Amino acid sequence: MQLTGILDTRAVKVLGAVSSKKRLFHELGELAREAYGLDASLVMDALIAREALGPTGVGHGVALPHAHIPGLERVSGAFVLLEKPVDFGAVDRQPVDIVFALFAPEQAGVDHLKALALVARTLRAPALCAKLRANPDSSTLYTILTESQPVAA
Repeated sequence: MQLTGILDTRAVKVLGAVSSKKRLFHELGELAREAYGLDASLVMDALIAREALGPTGVGHGVALPHAHIPGLERVSGAFVLLEKPVDFGAVDRQPVDIVFALFAPEQAGVDHLKALALVARTLRAPALCAKLRANPDSSTLYTILTESQPVAA
C-alpha cells in the first residue's frame, strides 16, 4: 500500500484559521466531497463520532482522524496543513498543525489498519514533518507526502 493509492491530489489543502476541531472536521468533509464525491456532512459526523471515543492527536503536532463511511468503496485520505495549530487533545498536549484523515469503507478491516499504520509511520519522521510545515503549497505537500516512501516493486 502506498500513499498515492489513498490520497488524491484534490484532497490536500492548506488552511488558514480553523477555530476548532469541529470546524476542521467540517473542512475535511468538504475535502472528501470535492475529491471523492462523499457526503460532507456524513464524513464530518463520522469523524466527530470517532473522535468522541478518544482523541486522534498522536503527538508532535500530528493528528490522524479516521472513520468508517457508508458506501465508500476503498480507503481514501485527506491531508491538511494548518497555518494556525488547533487544540486536538493530543497525547502530548501540543496543538496540531498536520492532519491526515482516513476514510474507510464500513467493512475495510485490514486495509483500514494498513493505511493507518502507513500514515502513522510516514508522519513519525520529524524531518518529513518539518519539510511539510515549510512548504505551504498543496501540490508541493502532495509531492512531499507521496515521494516520502520507496516505490513498491
